Parts: sequence; structure tokens; C-alpha cells
Amino acid sequence: MECTVRLERESEYRAVENLVREAFWNVYRPGAMEHYVLHCFRRNPIFIKELGLVLEKDGKLIGYTMYVRSEICLDDGGVLPIITLGPICIANEYKRQGYGKILLDASLEKAVALGFGGVVMEGNIDFYGKSGFVVAKESGIRYADDPEAEYLLCHELKPGYFDGVSGTFADPEGYFVCQNDVEGFAAFDAGFPKKEKKKLPGQLFSE
Repeated sequence: MECTVRLERESEYRAVENLVREAFWNVYRPGAMEHYVLHCFRRNPIFIKELGLVLEKDGKLIGYTMYVRSEICLDDGGVLPIITLGPICIANEYKRQGYGKILLDASLEKAVALGFGGVVMEGNIDFYGKSGFVVAKESGIRYADDPEAEYLLCHELKPGYFDGVSGTFADPEGYFVCQNDVEGFAAFDAGFPKKEKKKLPGQLFSE
């Protein structure tokens, strides 16, 4: 389990994007979009460069995590600043071996050190709950697309940050760049090794 978590280097951007593409290929949809989301977010002011972390083992990049600045729109008209996690991934050959938790926990520790108050994201509570996440609606945070969502999760980085919160979270617009720039996404993806897109059981999206 010896490995290192560190900031990604600019010279590694393409390798990291390929890692993300491989890790998400045919998981949630035929093909993958997450690598283009990451690519575009790097030029977005809400991207948190200090939390663009890689997991390195034996000189090989095997994991990556990304965070962006976001917010909860409170019912009283105010706004609560938060951060949103994703994509986070581990190379296919290293999945389900504990490396994901190593990377996640290290990124959360770094986020605490940077002074952020809380994280909201989509994810599986069975995995993220082991690192302190809870179902967001239990903390008064509703998902704009699905107010009863059990998969919208939150985690306090500052104790009490979500105390008394009642509000709505919506994904930052940058997460929809593939749908909003279909031609740009297609041209970008064409620069990577050709892979077969497959429709598989359990995928959330058809394309």
C-alpha cells in the first residue's frame, strides 16, 4: 500500500485525463465524459488547483481527484460557500484495494487545511460514508434535480458548518460541458486511443 498523494503537474495533464477516461469508460454510460469535464474545468476559475491531487505508486499515476468551488442556495435567500468533489478515480487494476479511500481521505485533509467549510457531491454512501460523508438531505441540503436523492452526500470540514442549514444544491454548470459542447467534446475525445463504447447493465445514462 506504499503510495504518495501529491499535486498533479502540468506536464501530467494529458496522462491524468487518460487515467480518468480509462477509469470511467463504460461505467455510467457508453464511453466516458469525465476526462473532458476535467480538461475544461482546469480553465474555470472555480477549479481548485490545490486539490487537483494524484495518487502515485511505484512511479505510476493510479488515482486522481478534483474539486471545484460551489454553493448551497439557502431558503432564506443567502448563499453558503462549499466545494464539490468529482471526478475522483482509481486506475482499473487498482480498484477495490483501498487506494480510493487513501486518496479521498488525503484530499479531505488538504481541504480542511485550506480552510474550506464543507463538501457536497453525488456518490455511494457505502463508500463515502467510511470517510465521514452523510446523506445531504439529512443535513437540510436538497438536490435541485432530485430533492429526495439518497446519493447526494455532504461532509463537514469545519465542525458545525451545516448546522441549521436548509437549502438547495445544484451542480456547477461546468459539469455539463459535454452536453453543451458536443462537437468540442467529440474532437477532444478523438485525440485519445480508440475504445469501444458499450451499453451495459447498471449504467445510468444511455449515451
